[in-house]
Amino acid sequence: METAEMIPAGVLTAEDLGRVHMIGVGGVGMSGLARLLLTRGVPLSGSELREWPHLAALRALGGTIYMSHDTSNLDGVDTVIYSTAIPADHVELAEARRRGLRVLHRSEALAAAMTGRRTIAVAGTHGKTTTTSMITLILQHAGLAPSFVIGGEISEVGSNAHHGSGEYFVAEADESDRSFLLYRPHVSIITNVEEDHLNTYGTLANLEDAFVEFGTLIEADGFVVTCADDPGAQRVTARLRDLGRTVFTYGESPEADLRVTEITTTAAGVRYLAALDGKELGEFSMPVPGRHLGLNSAAAVLTALKLGLDPEVVAAALAAHPGVRRRFELKGIVNGVRVYDEYAYHPTSMTAALQTLREVAGDGRLVVVFQPYRMYRTRDLQAEIATALSLADEAVIMEVFGPGEVREPGEGGVALTAAIPLPEAQKVFVPSWEDVPGEVVRRVREGDVVVTMGAPPISLMGDELMPALSARGDAPSPNGYVARHASPDAREQG
Repeated sequence: METAEMIPAGVLTAEDLGRVHMIGVGGVGMSGLARLLLTRGVPLSGSELREWPHLAALRALGGTIYMSHDTSNLDGVDTVIYSTAIPADHVELAEARRRGLRVLHRSEALAAAMTGRRTIAVAGTHGKTTTTSMITLILQHAGLAPSFVIGGEISEVGSNAHHGSGEYFVAEADESDRSFLLYRPHVSIITNVEEDHLNTYGTLANLEDAFVEFGTLIEADGFVVTCADDPGAQRVTARLRDLGRTVFTYGESPEADLRVTEITTTAAGVRYLAALDGKELGEFSMPVPGRHLGLNSAAAVLTALKLGLDPEVVAAALAAHPGVRRRFELKGIVNGVRVYDEYAYHPTSMTAALQTLREVAGDGRLVVVFQPYRMYRTRDLQAEIATALSLADEAVIMEVFGPGEVREPGEGGVALTAAIPLPEAQKVFVPSWEDVPGEVVRRVREGDVVVTMGAPPISLMGDELMPALSARGDAPSPNGYVARHASPDAREQG
């Protein structure tokens, strides 16, 4: 991202953008912004090379989608929006600059859409999407009609973005390329701060400096919410308080403003007791399992309470939270094999997700199909990622998804597979997408849990695994495979 040309929040509005074209419009982040702009009446086109699931909805909203990258796609366009994944020499991006069109990074366009709203910006190494979705649903249940842009679809809403009529705008704030420093939030949330994105920051200390700066950008009457259990967030909290910012904390630590105790997680969900400033609030629960999700929800609870919402409204909203697509998402049950999809790709979030899935598997085995995300992360955190994957009984490793990156000989999926501390027979590198379903079918048996995990393209693999599992001859189920949306009780069966 070219930081020299970054435009902060408040300078532009969405309506200032004119006719918009988005390069690579099908990804979750870009499609969410596109959906938001279209529902605000902004004329929009986008280009893609793959038929991503979100494109049909964008067409239905009036968007024009070109299934090619070509300079002619820019005819009549006023503003071109790109993401960090788009290289500087991309044919449409280079042509937009040659024509003198307004060129904005996705984060700049999102900042424009936030203008005039009270923004709740969620940052952190892990948990951004789930925390953002929880805050959004709490505000919706409270009748506050927020706008939102999320890095995953809320299952209940069936959308990753919405233009609401209320004063709040809830959004993920991406630290990977420093773009979270463009926003001027009313509330800034920092779920955790761990070593990541060192291709941008170089050191953990520099990354923490950026989170401190993010926390200083709040409005004068705003506040910051951080996790009292996370060492990196603790260091950021201390520095922000020294700078005079209002910071509220959550977690199991006795020092937390919102203290969480007695966290219990089962296949049916997670529950815990909470107390704010020493006053007992009672039990909070969600029908989605995972201790880490319980802590994420505590960030949402604390934020909502500090905004003045009633604790009973907050608890009711969480109890109805259906989860987020690609976060512990049950895709279907095929011949006694449960197929999940999970976005985790950093070792900490992978460990948390796999521990939860192992509990869900019970007496069955856990089979992981993992697509690493970004070469620098896979290389720098290879030992930690390999250790996380050792929680599986079987590991099928794909090649690294790293658009625009160069993979040196010996790096990537081959090296990662070799590093996993599992017996050779229980791990395999499968570089070809087409060969993955067959490999999984050979390895699984009735009672197993399969999870596709990692980079965005892997979300499409589950839809290929289920027919492949259904077609195998052993122990066919009476109804073939059961898709998630056809089985409202599927989560409880898990």
